Amino acid sequence: MLKHLIIVAIVLITSCRSSTPSLKTETKPNQPNILFIAVDDLRPELNFYGANHIQSPNLDMLAGESLIFNRAYCNIPVCGASRASIMSGARPTRNRFIDAQTKLDIDYPEATSLPMLLKQNGYKTISNGKIYHHNDDDSEAWDEIWKAPAIWDYALPESQEIRRNTHRGLPVESADVHDSIYRDGKLALKVIKDLKKLKESNQPFFLTMGVAKPHLPFTAPQKYWDLYERDGIELPEGYVQPKTTPKQAFHSYGELRNYENIPKKGDLPEDLAKELIHGYYACVSYIDAQIGLVLDELKRLELEDDTIVILWGDHGWNLGDHKLWCKHVTFETALRTPLIIKVPGKTNGQSTDAITEYIDIYPSLAELVGLEVPETVEGKSFVPIIEGKDSDKNWAVSKFKDAVTLIKDDLFYTEWTDDEGVAYARMLFDHKTDPLELNNLAEKPEYKEKVEQLALELREKWGNDFLK
Repeated sequence: MLKHLIIVAIVLITSCRSSTPSLKTETKPNQPNILFIAVDDLRPELNFYGANHIQSPNLDMLAGESLIFNRAYCNIPVCGASRASIMSGARPTRNRFIDAQTKLDIDYPEATSLPMLLKQNGYKTISNGKIYHHNDDDSEAWDEIWKAPAIWDYALPESQEIRRNTHRGLPVESADVHDSIYRDGKLALKVIKDLKKLKESNQPFFLTMGVAKPHLPFTAPQKYWDLYERDGIELPEGYVQPKTTPKQAFHSYGELRNYENIPKKGDLPEDLAKELIHGYYACVSYIDAQIGLVLDELKRLELEDDTIVILWGDHGWNLGDHKLWCKHVTFETALRTPLIIKVPGKTNGQSTDAITEYIDIYPSLAELVGLEVPETVEGKSFVPIIEGKDSDKNWAVSKFKDAVTLIKDDLFYTEWTDDEGVAYARMLFDHKTDPLELNNLAEKPEYKEKVEQLALELREKWGNDFLK
């Protein structure tokens, strides 16, 4: 009997040890909470970035209390890889963080993710909606994971039936329904429920809101479509593919063509293009309302003075720019992203033109809550910018497949490289004179020396592990 009790005791002790994070420390007094809002496919086409045609009053209000990053860039313009990079603070390489199906657990299992670091240091961590591409990725980092089924992208039964019987379903839907019928409405209600629960806890929280829209399909309640007049929508000024731009820079937007009623090849008809742009705008207004509900609840519960709020889009999106749709390119329209952070007592609507990469989010949040950053993190904290200091970083590096882009001051320099790092195509744009990226300077003789300089700098900055 005694022998049996000893065995049971050993099993229990071993179990407790295995479930206890190795780096766990005592929660520091008054550690701030973090509300982490991720928005899928959100362009910086918002009022606080100089646009004035999308109605997003809640995002505008949040921006008025935040630091606005005018030049924030994702490190890879595809959702799965971008999110794994953000959450690990590590750069994509030729063999790490590649595409939508990327899993952090597979590509970089030795990294301590941001939610894991917070969980190990006393935070309650809740993943709501789309944070990682896969629900089960980095699952040990979360106390709870919740995600609404994708079928709730559609409100109408006939649209849901089409979705069940096709690869992707319809690209648009407008339905006269309550906001909560769609999955981002359900998401808002779940986050509000969590806030009420967390209010009663003495534990700091890392609460996420992974918003699905404005990702395709462009589906939203009719009232948000009604905010915009289709006749007033124009195709973008850069609706052209210049012959000087390498052919590798373009794609056939296969993501969009997977939806019903989209032509399988060629340019989209103008009416369809405007319908898609209309749907994108409607979705932004819809998710703005859902985010507003959550921010209102944060205030009602008197949590806002103790909570850092950060909002980011996982990459940009083409709405006909360069005659492209979707992401998956290294033009600025796919790389530049909205990024705002509200730090109680420190931000009140300031903006910065400092170049920021998404791998900088991890070390910045860690510093704001007083935690040391693991060695696997490659980003640089932007907390000095929040504190009103000048940034000494004027560059970022992004990649997609063979294309690698160095963003340096006003220059966007891209190389398509092979496995050995040898370039086989190039493009260079100067945003001072060519913000739409229509005049490729890379092959012009007068830019030969500048291209050689940028090629060297690209290799210095793309990361020590890039070719491994």
